[in-house]
Order: sequence, then structure tokens, then C-alpha cells
Amino acid sequence: MADLPSFICPDSPYVWNRNGVSECFDNLYPSIILLGFGANMLTVVMILVLWIIHRRGRQLRRVHLSAYNAFPVLAALGLCFALFDVVMLFWASMSARTILYHEWLYACSEFLVWMAVMVVSRCDTQMDFLCHDVLCVWWIIKLLLLMPRLQIVFTSPQVIRWFREIFGAILDITFATLINIIRVRIVSYRNSSVVDPLLPYQRQNKDGPLTDVGIVWKVWNLLTFKIIDPVIRHGSIKQLDFEDLLQLPIDMDPSSCHSLLLRMWDAQYRNNHRHPSLFKAICSAYGWPYFCIGVLKVLNDCLGFAGPLLLNMLIRFLQKGARKVDGYVLAISLGLVSIVKSFLDTQYSFRLAQLRLKLRSGIMTIIYRKCLHVSLAERSKFSEGEIQTFMSVDADRIVNLSNSVHDMWSLPLQIGIALYLLYIQVKFAFVSGIAITILLIPVNKWIANLIAHATKNMMEQKDERIRKTAELLTYIRTLKMYGWELLFASWLMKTRSSEVQHLSTRKYLDAWCVFFWATTPTLFSLFTFGLYSLMGHHLDAATVFTCLALFNNLISPLNSFPWVINGLIDALISLRRLNKYLSCKEIDTRLNKSSPTFCDEKFDSKELAVAVDEASCTWSSYDEKEFDLVLENVNLRVPKGFMVAIIGEVGSGKSSLLNLILGETRLINGTIYLVGSKAYVPQIPWIMSGTIRDNILLGKDYDQNRYSEVLEACTLDLDISLMNGGDMARIGEKGLNLSGGQRARLALARAIYHGSDTYMLDDVLSAVDAHVARSIIQHAIMGPLMSKETRILCTHNIQAIHLADMIVVMDNGHVKWIGSPTDSSVTSYISFLSLNEFDTFTEVQRNEKLPNLDGKMEKPRELDSISTINEAQGIIEVEARKEGRVESEVYKNYAAFSGWSIAVISCLSAILMQASRNGNDLWLSFWVDTTGANQSKFSTTFYLVILCLFCLVNSLLTLVRAFSFAYGGLRAAIKVHDQLLHKIIDSPVSFFDRTPSGRILNRFSSDLYTIDDSLPFILNILLANFVGLLGIAVVLSIVQVTFLLLLIPFWFIYKKLQINITGIAETGQCLPFTHLCIIYGDLGRFMQHVQMYQRTSYTEVIASLWLSLRLQLLAAFVVSFVAVMAIVGTDEHLPISLGTPGLVGLALSYASPIVSLLGSFLTSFTETEKEMVSVERVLQYMDISPEKLTGESLLDTNWPSKGKIQFQNVTLRYMPSLPPALVDVSLIIPEGSRVGIVGRTGAGKSSILNVLFRLNPICSGCVLVDDLDIALLPVRDLRSRIAIVPQSPFLFEGSLRDNLDPYEMISDRKIWDTLEKCCLKEEIETAGGLDIHVKEAGTTFSVGQRQLLCLARALLKASKVLCLDECTANVDTQTASKLQKAIWSECEGRTIVTIAHRISTVLAMDNIFILDQGILIEEGNPQALMHDEASRFSSFVRASTM
Repeated sequence: MADLPSFICPDSPYVWNRNGVSECFDNLYPSIILLGFGANMLTVVMILVLWIIHRRGRQLRRVHLSAYNAFPVLAALGLCFALFDVVMLFWASMSARTILYHEWLYACSEFLVWMAVMVVSRCDTQMDFLCHDVLCVWWIIKLLLLMPRLQIVFTSPQVIRWFREIFGAILDITFATLINIIRVRIVSYRNSSVVDPLLPYQRQNKDGPLTDVGIVWKVWNLLTFKIIDPVIRHGSIKQLDFEDLLQLPIDMDPSSCHSLLLRMWDAQYRNNHRHPSLFKAICSAYGWPYFCIGVLKVLNDCLGFAGPLLLNMLIRFLQKGARKVDGYVLAISLGLVSIVKSFLDTQYSFRLAQLRLKLRSGIMTIIYRKCLHVSLAERSKFSEGEIQTFMSVDADRIVNLSNSVHDMWSLPLQIGIALYLLYIQVKFAFVSGIAITILLIPVNKWIANLIAHATKNMMEQKDERIRKTAELLTYIRTLKMYGWELLFASWLMKTRSSEVQHLSTRKYLDAWCVFFWATTPTLFSLFTFGLYSLMGHHLDAATVFTCLALFNNLISPLNSFPWVINGLIDALISLRRLNKYLSCKEIDTRLNKSSPTFCDEKFDSKELAVAVDEASCTWSSYDEKEFDLVLENVNLRVPKGFMVAIIGEVGSGKSSLLNLILGETRLINGTIYLVGSKAYVPQIPWIMSGTIRDNILLGKDYDQNRYSEVLEACTLDLDISLMNGGDMARIGEKGLNLSGGQRARLALARAIYHGSDTYMLDDVLSAVDAHVARSIIQHAIMGPLMSKETRILCTHNIQAIHLADMIVVMDNGHVKWIGSPTDSSVTSYISFLSLNEFDTFTEVQRNEKLPNLDGKMEKPRELDSISTINEAQGIIEVEARKEGRVESEVYKNYAAFSGWSIAVISCLSAILMQASRNGNDLWLSFWVDTTGANQSKFSTTFYLVILCLFCLVNSLLTLVRAFSFAYGGLRAAIKVHDQLLHKIIDSPVSFFDRTPSGRILNRFSSDLYTIDDSLPFILNILLANFVGLLGIAVVLSIVQVTFLLLLIPFWFIYKKLQINITGIAETGQCLPFTHLCIIYGDLGRFMQHVQMYQRTSYTEVIASLWLSLRLQLLAAFVVSFVAVMAIVGTDEHLPISLGTPGLVGLALSYASPIVSLLGSFLTSFTETEKEMVSVERVLQYMDISPEKLTGESLLDTNWPSKGKIQFQNVTLRYMPSLPPALVDVSLIIPEGSRVGIVGRTGAGKSSILNVLFRLNPICSGCVLVDDLDIALLPVRDLRSRIAIVPQSPFLFEGSLRDNLDPYEMISDRKIWDTLEKCCLKEEIETAGGLDIHVKEAGTTFSVGQRQLLCLARALLKASKVLCLDECTANVDTQTASKLQKAIWSECEGRTIVTIAHRISTVLAMDNIFILDQGILIEEGNPQALMHDEASRFSSFVRASTM
């Protein structure tokens, strides 16, 4: 075998030497050409044979539409190329040149091949056979046979011949790739049950098949993004609205993306239940299109190296002074290569952006769907902050994986090709540069591991911070009443400090990565050229500047590599987090299709609606091995159509029983059967931001008759009639501009309107007064809309218990007793409740029937002081949408946050770094020019020392730039968060009433994440691109004077293009941020918001690529201009010289990367503008006017010492445009007295407390506490001296002891004594004592228990004034009676202000005040007023007894 080369070619031992192909191998050229001729003729024969076979078989195949158009286009190009080859041969023969016969044979055979392809591709029914297995394999073999011919041609000095062959090879490669891809798709289609978006070979087109002109026009529109032209025209005239944006393709619609990814995830979950992989699901959904995008990237990356090769040939031409026609061909070819690369680059970016948007949409929607389908028990593993992070940060990181995966193979490929080409230029001298790179690999791996660890810890702290922030924003009103906002802020700051600690570790490690990889090209250059010179080789312009161009190609992959690694690490962490979340067990209520029959001697035989057999459940998730049962061995049978009242003391398990039936708890044993549809109205109503009608319909079709009946049954018709806009009046977040009773009735109306077989109502009557409760029972629960359905009601209402068909008594997690209201054991229980509730009335009064049962009773009025006024729908502010570019003030503010000195150092170091790099290249140019002309005055060592100095300065400046950016970014992140947090907690309550908490939370989650992480990174890239372009412009202006002629027209065209695109860029900055906050509701509504985001992003992507393509084409013209002027400069007759070969080489090596650098600059500028929107949004909330915190009077440590309260002509308006909530109210509450404030829901009772705590400023009058005007006191001191039990109970996540005594100033013994008085000691001891962990929002306890804990917290606060805002509304009457006695005994000598719906709560008061629509209409002793039949209070009492 060793003698084989010498046998074939005895005169030359090596086929390849430095000068090209050896003479022996060149003599084989005719044989190689004949081999190509034989391969072409065999191809023609195979096509004809397969065509004939296919015509007989008539097999139906499916060919993609793009392939249908691609075959004729490729065939036409091949024909043109082959015809050009024949014409060139003919022209050469006419020029008296000798043309061998084998060249004629090869050219004609090539023409026949493409003619055959063209003929069959024009026959619609025959085209698919081109993808036959035989042809697919043969075409690959044909490419291998082409390699020897290319090996010879590439060393040819004839440029035109070189281009002929390379273009033909590209056509062959493209055709072979296309037919093999289509073949794989046909096979996968056969094996798949999923219908692919393919068209049959015989297309059903009413207009007939597309003509050649139509195909070309369609392809041209696709390549140039002409679809965006109408949008650009609109955007240049006016600010674009969402209606002006492009429509989404069908496969990008959120519902399509959701169904595809969900189907793949479900398949993963079925195949691997324990460890399903979201990554594999994503690969199954989008793997094939992603692979096709990868093929496009291969072509794009490989074409990127054509520039340095052409540059090498052009400089050698300049040095040798060959024929000018070859020089002009090379110069124009440089521009053509840049043009083709521009089209490939933009198409790759477009396809990848489309896939990214599909992936983002799919991930967000399946996360949201999971949130709707997972049980409350299982979801307890994740806080709302974590779920918020899943939908924002984690979704972003997984989407970014689509870039990183291709980069993982693309970057090494680019580096490998560049190194190979470097080897050709400088031989083994490039090994020194490789050594530097290899030495940095373990260093970067170690840094990457540290970054991964820091990222994981940072994300955990981020989740916790967002959870705490959400908790603070949700309960900000209550926290301000307690005076705890600063305490919560300090806890939040501790979490933020931990997060910043991990963030700083990550940022400084990133800075080291940037330093190592940014200095690598410079070190590579120094070591490579230094070693090459020391080896005795001569440096010439062609070698140096070809290497410089290759170094420029190395910069991007080398600098990108650490970020790609970091992106993969981040995505891996996010994938694990989402795998855990999406693997949560979903609600699994086992429905019984055939309803069993219920037989009991107490009830008639009926079909069952609900059946619970020996069921035990817990609120712990499925991952927790240890758990406490909340319900144990529950048995319950509910016949269809029954009304069931579930009663029991606080914490007995009433709400847990409903959640057990709903499947929201973790079922330990037993079975649950629920027949038919269900509707649930929770104890704390869920109200979404929107109109009243939207809240009731919730996506269901509008039926006017049913809608009116539902409003009347829930007594909402009168409330709505008094609202401006009626049922189209807007409701604030969580119903903030509705009263508690209106919220409860709105939730009930939604359930009734949707209609269900079973209604589960959790204490819906506790939030309304007696008049309204009576009407709801009569017209809704017992009315025609619900009377035939099954109703399960948790309640303490006596009227509802009397009317129930079945009563279930709960006690300590067990069903104690089941029966009817007439049973003796339940009658005694009800009698006890009645005696406690109405012990001042006779039995006759108690048994009085409901008046006017025919429905003609007077409509109860329950009007809210906020929602009934004009302009109610304007309470919630629409989020501001700024038009135009991001203002310069935003950039200045960010620079101020990071520190002006740091900003100046960063910019200066970047500029000097670029200057040192340009100086390095200019020195190389000087070196090759002086040594090339034998004018060298200095030794090689001198040149190397200067080069080394440039390298050292560049490295130091790179280090300064990297760490100054890291430090500045961290400083800005810390300052932005701290200032934003303090601005928010100092804001008045009215700001939170007008602004949804989700909108504020976005600033602390997605916007702050951008400022923490993304913004410094993209700013760094923008600055690097800017100084890079500036350096190129300066160097080109110095070394190629004619470049100055292009600057003015170049700048004019650039500005023109940018102005055209401005409107779309501005719309892109106003992306809907709805996708970042969880909107609890139906999936369809959420998808509408995602679709809006998709359309905005899709339009922005196409607009950005439209501009990028045109700028890159402009840059290609610059490259061609510089190259052509270099050829023109070789003319000896010109009066001026256009540069030495070294300077011309430098100009060309600098002109080549303009294409990619302009695109990168545009992309980074657009991204920076988008990221700066986050700073702009944060700054909006830094201009909020704070509430008045300081006071004119200093408080005594014992104030208030008496507890005397005086209201003097107080008028309160919540907004200037709204009618008053309190009208000229004057009242006196003596010290140590107990007073009650009574009135129907919305009469202004809670407004009294708002004024006392200065939550809202009063319009006129004053309030005195112990003869001090509270308006003159520091507001936080005022609030901290008054105790309150709020209407909505508030518990935060943490230990129970922290909830009761956050300042740790009270002994455990006193806490236990207080808990015992509040009837909670036994339950707390059973649960684990004061150190038990309270879950988010206090879900560890029932609503009633939460109210009792808030009462215990107020009793522990030694204040002379205690305010109780309906604190016993959600507890049973027995517990309420015990609590009243505890309050009277514990609070002896304190002033107690009580707001209550229960008449029994205020009967023992010293005095009561009755409000109606904000007016004090009655006051006096409750006993005296009760016996005065003309008083308003006595009418309340009578209503409560009915």
C-alpha cells in the first residue's frame, strides 16, 4: 500500500504541495473530467428510468409546498449555469484557445442533467419521484466524485473558472440536501398519525398552479420581507395600534402551539411517569423544523469564510499585478458573497424567531393551564412568586435554548474552519494560538460551574423575593393599618441582599469570561505572527490580512461561547424547575357516570349527586411523606336536587369538605363521586379586573333574559342601575371598588349564570346584611334558577339552615351528624344559635314568616360608597403607553443609578480598547509594508515588542471594561430595587386602589430581572458594536481616502431606513406585559393576551429583519466599493496612490465585517431600546407622590392614654370626581366606651376606619384622638398606636409566632393566654405550637380561624383604641358569643369601635351609630333604639329575625 502513490505517480511523491496540485495529478485531469461525464450521463439515465417506472405505478406521494417551488428554481439555475459554461467554452474556442473534447462532454452532460430535472419538475404528478431512495443515495455519491475536480480547480489561477466550479458545486449540494430532507419527511409522514402541513402532489388550487413569475415573486417577497411594507407605511404616518399589526400564521396561533406542545408533554408523561422531560417534549414538537433551520445555519456559517478566501486572492492579485478582469471579478464577488450571506442570515434569524415565538407561546400556556388544573394542595409546593418566575424568567431561558443549541455545534464548526484556513496561511504557527485557547478551556469550565451554582441560588432567592413582594402588595392596605410596611420591607431587603450576593458572584465571573474570551483574538494574533516570524517565514500583506479577517471571524464565536454555555446552564436549571412543576398531579375526581340510588329511611329514594365514601384528606402535597389529616373517614350522600347546609364551629372542616368534593385536597383514602357539572363560590370571592358583565359571563355567551334573572335573584340589579355605565362599569383588581357584599353576590351571580348540576357555596351570606341575605335565600338559593339543582352551602345563617333539606354537622374534621332540620338533635343546636342571636325577642317574632313571598317585597339596597358614584369605571388607571423612542432621560437615569464615574470609565475603556486594537492592526500593516519593500529599518524583535505592548494594553483595557460594566450593572440593580421599593411602600393607598398589584409586581419581577441581568449584557454588546463600527470608519477613512465619499450618502440612507421603521420599533417597546402576570381565569382569555404578545413580537421581528437586510445590503455595497477602488488604485496613470498593499489589505479586512457588525449593532440597539423600556417603566413608579408621613406634633410614648375619639364635620371623597363616602359626619366616642357602627353594606362603615387610620385624606373637618388632631401626627406613629382587626384576615408566610408578634416583644405565656381566650389554643397545640409554619395567605387555617388569629394579634397589642371590622362575620354564632365575652373582659377600659352585620354583636354596646350612604342618620343606646319601632335600628333587628 505504501508504494501505491509512487506507482500511480512516480515523478511526484505528494499529490499536494504548497504551490498547488502536482504535475502528475494534473495529468489525470482529463480522466477526472471523463469520470464526471460518466456520472452525469448515469444520472440522466436513472432519472429517465425512474420516471417511466413512476408513470406506471402512479403512487400518491406528498410534497411540501416549498419543495414544489424549489425544484423548478434549482433546475432553472442549473440550466443557466450549464448554458453559461457551454457559452464560455465556445467563446474560448473562438479566441483561438485549445479546448479539449472532454470539457465539451462534461459541460453538455451537466446541461442534460438539469434539463431532465426541469422537465420532470414541471409535471406536477411526476415531481415526487426525484426523492426516490436510489436518486438520494446516488446524488451523494455524485458529490464525492466531484471532489477531485474541485481539488484541481481551486488551485487554478483563473478566477472565472474557480467561480464556475464553486457555483456548480453549491447547486449540487443544495439539490442533494433538498431531496434527502424531503425523503426523510415522506418516511416520517408514513409513520406518523399526525397530519403534517404538506400538500398532495396534485394541488387543489382554483386559480391553477402558480406560474414561474408568481413563484419568483413569492420567493422574492419572502426573502425581502415585503409583507411588512403596509405596516411600515402606517408606522411612518402615525403611532401603530395593535389592530395595525400583522396577522399570525396559523401555526403560530397560541392555541395551535399549546395543543402541539401539550400533546407531546402528555406523551412524555405517559411514557415516563416518574421523570418526564420537557426538553424531549419540545424536541418532539419542534425538532424537525429546528433541524431544517440548522441546515440553513450551516450554509450561512460556511459562506462566512468565503470572504477571507476572496480577500486572500484579491491581495495576492494586487501584489502580483495580474489581469485586471480577474481583479474586478474578485472585487465584485466580495460584494456578491456579502449579499448572499445577508439573505441567508436574515432568513435564518426569521425562521428561528418564528420558532422562538411558537415555543414561548406553548410554554406559557401549558404553565398557565397547569395552574388551572392542579389542586390547591399540590400547588402549595410553589408560591405565587415561583409561578410568576416560571412564566417570565424560566420561559425566557428555555426559549433562549433555541439559540444556544445551534450555537453549541455552530461555534466549534466556525472555529474549526477558521483554524484550518489559518493553518493553510501560517502552517503550524497557529498552534501557539490554539495552545492559548486550549489552556483557557478548563478555566472557563470551572468558571461555568461556579456560574451555574450561583444562578441556582440566585433563582431560589429571586422566587422568595417575588413571593414576599406579592404578599406585601396584596395586603398593603392592612400592612399600612398595622404600621408594618417598613418591617416587611426590611424582611424583603434581606432576601434581596442574598439574591444580589449571588448575582454579583455571577456577574464578576461573567466579567472574567468576557476578559478571557475578548483577549483571545489579540493574544492569538500576537503568538501566531510572532511564532511565524521567528520560524523564519516572511510576513506579507496577503497572509497577514487574510489571518486578520479570519481572526475577526473568530471573535464572534469565541466571545459568544461563554454566553452560550451560561445560557445552556440557565436553560437546564429552568427545565428542571418546570419539569417539577408540570409533573404535579392534577385534579383527579373520579366521576360516576351512572348515578347510584340513595336510600335512607329519613329521605325518599333519589339519585345521588355527590357520594363520599370513607374519605380522608390532607392539605399536604403528594411529595410530602408526613402529613396531618384535615378530614378523616368522611361519609356523605347527597341526593340530586337537595339543599344541604353544612354547619359547625370555626375550623371544624366545613370548607375542607367542599374542597374534598372539588378534588382540591390530597385524597389519602376513600372515594369521591361527583355527578355532572359543578360550580363553586369561595368564601373569599374571586373577582377579576374588568366590567361587571365580563365577571359574570366569563367567556359564556350573553343571554339577556337569563342575565337579567340572575341579577335580580342576586339583588344586583339595583346596584348596577346606580353605577355609571351600568353593568359595563369597570371593576378594580380583586373588586377593590366593590363592597364585600357586592363581591360575594357577583361571584354567586357568575355561578348561577353558568348553570351547573351542583352548586357549592362557601359562606356566601356572611358578607351581606340581613335584608340582602333574606332576599338571596328566597330568590337565588331557593328560587327557580337553583331550586331543581343540588346546593351545598356552608353557613351560619339561621334562615338557610331552617330551609335546608339536609344538614351536615362538622366537628374537628369528622362528620358528626347528618339529618334534616326537623330532627330533635339538630333543632336543639339551631335553638341554641337562635337564643344567642336573638335573645331579646319572643318566640313569635322568631317564627315569623318571610313577608311577601310572592316576590313583591321591597328590594334591599346595598350600595357601595365607591362603586355607585359617577365615573366608577375610571377607577382603575389604564397602564401608560409612551410613544416614540426611549427618551434620553431614561439613559441618563440609568447612568446615574450605575454611577457617572463608572459609566465614563466603561465608555472610555471601550473606546481605548478599540483604539489599541486598531493600533495593533495598523502596526501590522506598517510591518508588512516596510519588510515587503526591503526597507526594514528595525529587527523582527522590535516589531514583536511593539505588537506585544499593543496586546498588553488591549488586555488591561478589556479587563477594566468587563469589571466596570459588571460593577455598574450591579450598582444600578441595587439602587433601582431599593428606591422602587421605598417609593412603593411610601405611596398612598389610593395608588394601590387605582393600580393592579400584578402591574406593580411586573416591575419587581420581569422589569427588575431585565435591569439585573439582561440590560448590562446588551448594553455591553451595544457599546462594543458601536466602538467597533467607529474604529472601522476611522481606519477606512485613514487608509482609503475614497471611503469619505461614501460617508454622507451612507448616513443619509441609514437614517431614511431607520425613520421608516421607527413606528414599528416603538410598538415593539410597548409589548403587552400581561403574559408576565397570572390572570386567574379560563385558558381562552389568557390565550387572547398571549396572541396579542405574539402579534406584536412577530411584527417587530419582521420589521427588524426588514431593516437589517437593507443595512447589510448597504454594507455589501461598501465592501464592493472599497475592493473596486483598490483595483482602480493599481492603475499607474492615476495622479494619486490609493494605498500600499498593506493598507489596502487592512482596508479590505476592515470592510468585510461591516456586514455582520452593522447587523449586530442594529440588533443590539433595538434590544437595548426594548430593555430600556423596563427602566422607563420603573421610573414611572418613582414619580409617585408619597403620602404625608411626617407630622407637626411629637407623640408621647403613652398616647393615646384615654381613647377618646371625635369626628368633627368630616367629609370624605375617594376621588375628586366621585360623590362623598362620608358627608359631614360628627360624632363623639367617649374614652373606654364600646360603640358599634351599623348600616347596610356600602353605607360608609369602613370609611370611618379609613379616616381614623388616615388611609385616605379627608376633604373637610378633622378627627381628634385624645384631643390631638391626627392630621398633625406622623402617620406611621398614629397607625402603630391603634389596634385593628381588618375585614379581610391577613396572615403571612412564616411562623405563627412571627404572625402574632413580628417585633418579638411579647412572652410566649401571654400569647398562649390570648389564644385560649380566642378559642384557638387547642387547635394550635395540636398543630405543633407557636413555631408551626403558616403557608402563604394563611391557607394553613380556615377563614374563620384566620379572623380569630387576627383578633388575637389585636388583643396582644396594648392599645387604648381597638377597631373591629366585622371580625366575626366568618365564625359561627357560638364562637362569636365566646369572643364577645373575651373582648369585653380583656379590653376593659379600652375604647372599642365595632363594625358588624350581626345584630347580636352590637346589642351589648354602650352606643351605636347608624350610617346610610355616608350620612350619620341615627345614634343612641342599642336597647333603647331596638324598642323604638320608628327607629332605623329596630327595622334592622326585625329583618334579622325573619
